[in-house]
Amino acid sequence: MNILVATSEAAPFAKTGGLADVCGVLPIELARRGHEAAVILPAFRQTRQAGIPLEPTNLRFDIPIGNKIVSGRLLESRFPGSEVPVYLVEQNDYFDRPELYREGGEDYKDNCERFVFFSRAVMEAIRLLRRPVQVIHANDWQTALIPAYLQLEYRHTHGYEDIASVFTIHNMAYQGQFWHWDMLLTGLDWKYFNWRQLEYYGGLNLLKAGVVFADTITTVSPTYAREIQTGEFGCGLEGVLASRAADLYGVLNGVDYGEWDPKQDPRLPVNFGVSNWAHGKAACKMALQREVGLPTRPEAPLLGFVGRLADQKGLDLLEPVVRQWAAEEDAQWVFLGSGEPRYQSVITALSQYCPHKVAVRIGFNNDLAHRIEAGCDIFVMPSRYEPCGLNQMYSLRYGAVPVVRTTGGLADTITDAAPEKVEAGLANGFSFQDYSPAALDNTLRRACETYRHQPKTWEQIVVTGMKQDWSWARSADTYLEIYAKTLAKHLARDPALA
Repeated sequence: MNILVATSEAAPFAKTGGLADVCGVLPIELARRGHEAAVILPAFRQTRQAGIPLEPTNLRFDIPIGNKIVSGRLLESRFPGSEVPVYLVEQNDYFDRPELYREGGEDYKDNCERFVFFSRAVMEAIRLLRRPVQVIHANDWQTALIPAYLQLEYRHTHGYEDIASVFTIHNMAYQGQFWHWDMLLTGLDWKYFNWRQLEYYGGLNLLKAGVVFADTITTVSPTYAREIQTGEFGCGLEGVLASRAADLYGVLNGVDYGEWDPKQDPRLPVNFGVSNWAHGKAACKMALQREVGLPTRPEAPLLGFVGRLADQKGLDLLEPVVRQWAAEEDAQWVFLGSGEPRYQSVITALSQYCPHKVAVRIGFNNDLAHRIEAGCDIFVMPSRYEPCGLNQMYSLRYGAVPVVRTTGGLADTITDAAPEKVEAGLANGFSFQDYSPAALDNTLRRACETYRHQPKTWEQIVVTGMKQDWSWARSADTYLEIYAKTLAKHLARDPALA
């Protein structure tokens, strides 16, 4: 198949979050399976600072934006170490800025215009590149107009007739909502500004466009695909998602084991695998305790957290639990992350009050994140919602037993250490459902009791997790199945295309 992935981020060119990881690895995995894959993204300033050669092309385009015409051109590159093409849409007024979407805590006021331009440029690039495209895979609100343009404007244009569209939602909380007059920027007929298609409570909702017009919709875990059809997780679009339930799939993101593997991770003081995990983790634990200023006590369970310090990540549950444990329990905590100022202040104060039990590093440090996974006995993810999550999958490979709330991708990857699951050899962590400090506290106590008093069970849980395969190879195979189904369904709608 010939697949074009349209995205606003792709590592290592431009990144703010997990979207970049998906779009930076999936096309390479597709190419390894013999398919023609390419990526197209904006030529942000960040892409020019990535240290990867960008070659100009003679391919230029003029895009109608409202009542004006905006020009741009294509640049070309490759993913490092591969032959997978990366095309970049250059338009410096829109994309040559310090950040991708926002600056100084405020969204760029012309974000709608910027990504209308990008989406139309993608459609024009298909024609200019003269490379066959069977499936265009759009991602998040920044590219959500692409399925709409394909369906409403390009469907009967030569070269576009047999292109099927897949649209992936990486996080329902970010929808690209703008005021109604921005509909003029899209160039689409006002008749599509209605409650069934682009309108949302009087405004324009770009994510909704992708949900409505794509042939197939995916999101980043099977459980999240079900959750977003409910009022609790649908962020107002649960109705339209439920109406597309037959075309909605959940596909877990994968782990890049070239980057996340304790057997060969250069950031660790000692490398280890399944065969020598106990020795390796003991050495990494001691080194981590020294690095963050905790007493080197191998008998005390060491619990880790890496991520945003925000309600979404369960910090409102963690705060009272850590406060109580710091005063009463023989356990140590290490936090790495940044986020809401109140949580930064609270956990920093706890580390100052109990420096022998709580260590905190505000900010992000990729090397330290790896060492926390390797050195911790338990990794804590009590998320309010988690579309996919990657840290729990990193933790499994690094022998840090996850304690998670059963939501989204956490529910799909972590099997609770209930007696019957342990006996069946399926348990790889500990989980709870009720979103409350008491439920988190009880589950952490259960994990720590197992760590202290049931070493054989603990070893089984660790080894089960370390042996599991959550690689991108598995995810890529699932995407290929979805692409094939989508293309067949698209062609079946119009037998003349088959």
